[in-house]
Amino acid sequence: MVQGPMLLVILFVVIAFIVLAISRYKIHAFLALLLSAFLMGFAAGMNPVEVATNVANGFGNTVRAIGIVIICGTIIGVMLERSGAALTMADTILRIVGKERPALAMTVIGYITSIPVFCDSGFVILSALNKSLAKRAGMSMAVLAVALSTGLYSTHVLVPPTPGPIAAANNLKADLGMVIALGLIVAIPCALAGYIWATRYSKRFDIAPEGGMTFEELMAQFKTLPGPLASFAPLVVPIVLIGLKSVANFPGLPFGKGVFKLTLDFVGEPMISLLIGVGLCLFLVPKLNEEVLSGWVGQGLRDSAAIIMITAAGGSLGALIAATKVGNYLGTSLAQFNLGIFLPFIIAAAIKTAQGSSTVSLITTSTIVYPLLATLGMASPLGAVLVTMAIGCGSMVVSHANDSYFWVVSQFSNIPVDIAYKTQTLATLVQGVTGMIVVWVLSLILI
Repeated sequence: MVQGPMLLVILFVVIAFIVLAISRYKIHAFLALLLSAFLMGFAAGMNPVEVATNVANGFGNTVRAIGIVIICGTIIGVMLERSGAALTMADTILRIVGKERPALAMTVIGYITSIPVFCDSGFVILSALNKSLAKRAGMSMAVLAVALSTGLYSTHVLVPPTPGPIAAANNLKADLGMVIALGLIVAIPCALAGYIWATRYSKRFDIAPEGGMTFEELMAQFKTLPGPLASFAPLVVPIVLIGLKSVANFPGLPFGKGVFKLTLDFVGEPMISLLIGVGLCLFLVPKLNEEVLSGWVGQGLRDSAAIIMITAAGGSLGALIAATKVGNYLGTSLAQFNLGIFLPFIIAAAIKTAQGSSTVSLITTSTIVYPLLATLGMASPLGAVLVTMAIGCGSMVVSHANDSYFWVVSQFSNIPVDIAYKTQTLATLVQGVTGMIVVWVLSLILI
């Protein structure tokens, strides 16, 4: 199998193939991603049977991980939209934040939501609200999608109990409480950088929310709307349940090991919590009938099918990239350079860009960097925390075609792939670099 620098050339060719196939030749993203996975494996000299096995495993593992989550989230979105609950939520948030700042509202919501929730799930859960706010404000989906996605992304990679940062903190023997505290601080400028990118740059691209109706036109369709409590419950309750499960599994087990913890582990599983959210949607309508129980649910299933298939095809590509070990090659090659606090950032960014998963980047980089802490001058407890932050910032750079989050954001927001690269992908670059500058300044002050 191909080794060394040639792997980077193959990876570049594969990414170029994806972009050209989808944006220029208008090949469906599912086919482009699936073909690129085979291209990656064959070009790297892998056994054809092994290539097929990795494609199937990557596809299946992705569907297993987030398939039901996407289905349930899409059904919730349809029910929130059809019942008018999404309009109630949009109006409520805009009254608090200000009708002239819908993008800021979504950034704040994303920042809070992704502390306990994976950014993929968070974006799915909040997608209906995002579309409704776009209609309410007459704003491009490119703006609100990037505002929400970057808000979610900031805490997803920096603040435990999300699995990536909590695993990195453990690998680096960093104090978890300090990681949470500093992560919340570093995530703020990262989120603000994403918000500024969304409002200053992404607004150049006019992406109409699906349906293209204004907020007022939507309001006119409903004689009465659900109240704020019932409207927010299908979103808030799953988020709270997922968060409680994360807390229950903190080191030290704050809720013990008994029935209560087992209950939280069950209801806090994203699939279960979102099924509960679907159940709460049934309280949004005055009467349950065939239209609600079959028609709305069926629409959610149809809407989710393409998203799941595209995301799963991206999982196939990710599996082939992982099998070629291109991420490990990048990390090992860069580790020999003494770049101080910037080294963890560069390694994490290289691994993230190569294989797509922020969580994998966090875990892999922290394992590579831990023996180097003394060499980097970061052997102190606070130094380990700062290195965790640097790795988190690097694991943002960048979200593109081999990242399932890229496809969740673009597909749920109806953003063409070429525009998603200009908005979502570049926004994650801006976020990561901004966060790293903040970490570097903190290292000068605190170390």
